This record gives sequence, structure tokens and C-alpha cells, in this order.
Amino acid sequence: MGGDGHEAHESRLPRLRLDELLDQLQVHIDEVRGTRDRLNGLLDAVMSVGRELDLPQVLRGIVESAVSLVDAEYGALGVVGSDQKLAEFLPIGIGDEVRRQIGGLPSGHGLLGELIRHPEPLRLAELADHPASSGFPPHHPAMHSFLGVPIRVRDEVFGNLYLTEKRGAADFDTEDEAVVSTLAVAAGIAIENARLYEEGRLRARWLAASSDFTSALLSGSAESEVLEGMLEQAVAIAGADLGVFHLIGPAGEVKGSLALGEGAEAHRGVVLPSSRGMLADAALAQDGLVTVADVSADPRVTVRPERWAGFGPAVAVGVGTKEKLSGVLILARLRDRPTFVSAEVAALPAFAGQAALALELADRRRDSERMSLLADRDRIARDLHDLAIQRLFATGMTLQSARPLVEHPEAAERLGRAIDDLDSTIKIIRSTIFGLREHEAPGRAPKLRSRVVQAVDAAAPALGFTPALRMEGLIDTDVPRTVADQVIPVVGEALSNVARHARAGRAEVSVVADAGVLTVTVGDDGVGLAADDGGRGGLRNLTERAERLGGALSVAAKPYPQSGTVLEWRVPLIPACD
Repeated sequence: MGGDGHEAHESRLPRLRLDELLDQLQVHIDEVRGTRDRLNGLLDAVMSVGRELDLPQVLRGIVESAVSLVDAEYGALGVVGSDQKLAEFLPIGIGDEVRRQIGGLPSGHGLLGELIRHPEPLRLAELADHPASSGFPPHHPAMHSFLGVPIRVRDEVFGNLYLTEKRGAADFDTEDEAVVSTLAVAAGIAIENARLYEEGRLRARWLAASSDFTSALLSGSAESEVLEGMLEQAVAIAGADLGVFHLIGPAGEVKGSLALGEGAEAHRGVVLPSSRGMLADAALAQDGLVTVADVSADPRVTVRPERWAGFGPAVAVGVGTKEKLSGVLILARLRDRPTFVSAEVAALPAFAGQAALALELADRRRDSERMSLLADRDRIARDLHDLAIQRLFATGMTLQSARPLVEHPEAAERLGRAIDDLDSTIKIIRSTIFGLREHEAPGRAPKLRSRVVQAVDAAAPALGFTPALRMEGLIDTDVPRTVADQVIPVVGEALSNVARHARAGRAEVSVVADAGVLTVTVGDDGVGLAADDGGRGGLRNLTERAERLGGALSVAAKPYPQSGTVLEWRVPLIPACD
């Protein structure tokens, strides 16, 4: 009996050892299978993040893959800004309501900033035990285990992966760290690809905007309308909240401004003798792009800095060269938005250069059109002189030679009136020829002839009709500046009186320079002159203007059967001294 028991015990030992070996083998098989599954999951994650080209989708895919691979309850990806703080923070696992209760996203202090300051993998069993831990804000879920891994794009630290609360275990292990570190390498490549794609897409959009801007300018569209379109496209492409374009004059003065977006009203129509104290001045002083982290607090902005209240990141670039500057383009974002990254505004200087070239080409085209117009005016004047006047003069001579042959008194009188009309017509045509040949130089004050036309046109809305206008003589050369400066208010006041008192249906204005006297006549077909009209303040003003120049004013009713009033303002072309 004793021998049989010993033999049975010895026969069970190999079976126990075999079971142990089989159990160990099964454990190894399970470990290999788990490793295989994790490697397959890692491969799928790498392939998944590599397929996307839209950067926000790539970032979300990286966080979701990391959470899934290490079985974490919470995960986040923090993008490091140029100021070494978190510019973006993308959390996973925290609901929208809890996120709203927590409030603002972290900026990168405490333990989150530890990885920014020391970009190396960090694994903790208890968050609170780390010296850099600064606790959690109210309503934040409890977190204990932690795994942080930096994401590098080439040699640059793009951001960090943060994973917390390992499911089914007290903390993350070395294998979790290795898996997430491998994913971070793939994530860096995917982010770089997405960045290159985004840069190419933005560059294409800037080029398309430049092409549209140039085509619109060269097609003859209004410059202000084209500049507004340029501003709208720049705001959209750069993702700005406000766009401002300051028109800069040759002496550095601000001639005006266009604005689009948040708070645009405060930036429109700015006219200043200099750009000093403005962000535009910084762009003019620096050849290239000027980037500002907080425009509302920038010490260079001293002229009405309240206009930038609520804004933070901004960029400014000059449009043109120092020799020929067109303006300054400024783009700004609200204070809580991220700064402009290089990919968003890298093509902005080239866009501004293309815009400057387009504006220069448009100026050249306008100059060419103006020269063509002046050439046409010269040709018309030459034709009028060589053809029309000569024929009229010949006709007048023929009529004068026939006048002695006419015996009937009434016929002779009519013939004389016809000859006088021909003389008047020749004077009018000569005056017109002179007006066509008198070219106004750019930058100079407009000639009297042009100013009178503008004054008559300006009175049309109040009158309800456009007055007839006749000008004779060498108005732009024989009329001194002191007299010419009085003509415009005289015409304006006279037409204003017609609009207020005459109830007229038509009016005519004539300005004649002849025999050393300038005569301005304004007539209408209204109700005529009342008994007390001579006492009006406007007429007293016109009388004083004439007397200061040694002239006189007369106002009379038109002879029966006509109705209306004729105002005549006469002054010598050599004004009397005061």
C-alpha cells in the first residue's frame, strides 16, 4: 500500500509541471495576443491620423486614438503658442456641461506647464504628489494617474498629449508610455503634413485674391470698391475679426481709411496729418510684416487707443514701397483668440506687394486714359477752330456783303440780328475751344470754369432741375484769383435765392469775361421780384462782394410779357484795392 501511494504521487508530479507550463504558455500567448492587438491598434491609429489633412480633425483624431490605445478615461491635446503657453486645448471625455462649469481653458500653468518647460514623457501614479501640481478648478472631475508625452514636429515642440485615469489599473505602465510616444511621433508627421497642406491652401487663396484684386482694378472698377473687396478677402483668409486699410499720402499723412468687421465704425474715415501714434506708423517704419501680441496695450498706439479696446493679436503690413506708398493693411483678432501663426499670414507681404503693383498699374492706366481724353479734346478743339469757326466766319462775311443789297428795313434788321448771332456763336465756340485746351494739372486747384460747373450742378437738387449754363471769354486766364474766388459763392447764393423764393421751372446762368469786365448773370422764369426783395440778406451779401471789387449788383424783373428775375453781378477784371 505504501509503495503504491509513492508511485502515484510521483506520476502526478509531471502532470502538475505540465499544467503549470501550459498555464504559463497560455499567459504568454495572451500577452503576445494583447501585444499584437495593441500593435494593430497603434498601426490603425497611425494610419487614421495620417489620412486626414484638415488640422483640427488631425488633432482630434490624435487625442481619441491615444485615449483608446491606453484605455484612459480622459485625454487632451495642448498646442503650445509662441509665448510658451497653451494656445489651444482640446479635451476628450469631459462633457460640454462640465466644460462650461469649469470655465476658461487652461493656459499652461501647474502640471500642464511642466511638460511645456520640460518636454519629456512624464508618468505619475498620483497627480497631486508632483511638486508642480496646482490642483483643479471647481467642478473639475477627480483625476489621479497621469501620462504626458510631448509631440514634436521636426525639432519644434508642437504640443503635448495629456492622459489621465487609466481604466482597470492604478497607473499607466512603461508599455503605455511607449505606445503613446510612438503615436506622438506619427502625430508629428501627420501635423506637419496638415500644416503643409494648410499653408499651400492659404497660399493659393492669397494668390487668387491678388488675381481678383488686380483684375477688378484694371477692368475699371471704382478703387474704393476694389479696396473694400481686398479687405474683405484678407479678413476671411487670415481668420481676422477686423480689417483696416489706411490710405497714406506722399507726405505720410492719413488721407482716409476703410474698415470691415468688429468695431469697424471707429476705424472708418480717419484723416490725420501724420500716422504717428498709430499701428500704421510701425508698419511704415519696418519693411515687412509687423506682428503685435496685444494691440490694445501696445505702447506705440497713442492716437485714440480706445478704438482697439477688446482686441488682442494684430498684424500690419505696408502696401507699396517707401518711394510710392499706397497704404497700410491691418488685421486684428479679439483678445481671447489665438495669435496669428506664420502659416496664416506668411503670404500677406506678397499679397500687399501685389496689391501695390495693381494700384500702380491702375494709376498708369488712368493716366493713359486721361492723356487719350486730352488728345481727343485737342482734336475736337482743332476741328472746331479749323472747320466750324471758319465756316461761320465765312457765312457772316457773306451776309455782311449782302446787307447793302437788302432794301426792306425789316429784312435788313433781321439780317443784322443774324450777323450778331453769328458773332456771338463764334465767341461761344472760341470760349469752348479754350476750355477744351486748358488742361488742369493734377494736384492743382480746379479752374474757374470747372468750379462754376460744379456750383451749378450742386444747386440742381434744391432747384429740382439743372440750370442752363453759358460761359464766354478767357475765363480761366483773364479772371484773377481774387475775383474767381468770389464768383462761386455769387452763383451759389443767386441759385439758392431762386430755389427758396422764385418757384421757377427753369433758370440760366452765364459767366462772361469781355472787355475787362466779368459779368455773372442768373435769370429765372419764377414769380418775379417782390417790393421788399432788395433787402434780403443774401442780396446785400452779393452787393458787398461786388463793391469790394469795384463792381455792382443789379436785380430786375424781366420785361413783359416774360416773367421772372434777372440778377447781374459785374466786376472789373482788375479788382479795386480795399
